[in-house]
Amino acid sequence: MEFKDKHSIYIQIADRVCEKILLGTFKEEDKIPSTREMAIELEVNPNTVIRTYEYLEQKEIIYNRRGIGYFIAANAKQKVMETLQNPFLENTLPEIFKTILLLEIDFKDVTARFEHYKAGFQNETNKNVDAPGHE
Repeated sequence: MEFKDKHSIYIQIADRVCEKILLGTFKEEDKIPSTREMAIELEVNPNTVIRTYEYLEQKEIIYNRRGIGYFIAANAKQKVMETLQNPFLENTLPEIFKTILLLEIDFKDVTARFEHYKAGFQNETNKNVDAPGHE
């Protein structure tokens, strides 16, 4: 995983876990990789993953079964959406709208490109879910 300078690494890892929840890669009650396994996979300090998991636990997206590991919470997908939608709508979307206005982009073009992207995204997501070896 390549990290960006803009956000803390633990938040970027949390975003990755949240994306996997939204995509259905991690489902409710699934056990997720241990902090050590995740640290090795991402080539980060285990303390960074611990911080990520504590953050996600605080948001009630994952929970810890002492001695067993971390699991995806029953309502994790809804919690992720609640956590991520508002900042997107309040911060990111206005910046996108500003750019669209400044560049005088016709919203019909934006809509057409979004529909094209959405179709490709759904096809790719379905391909990954149906792929052999996917749990």
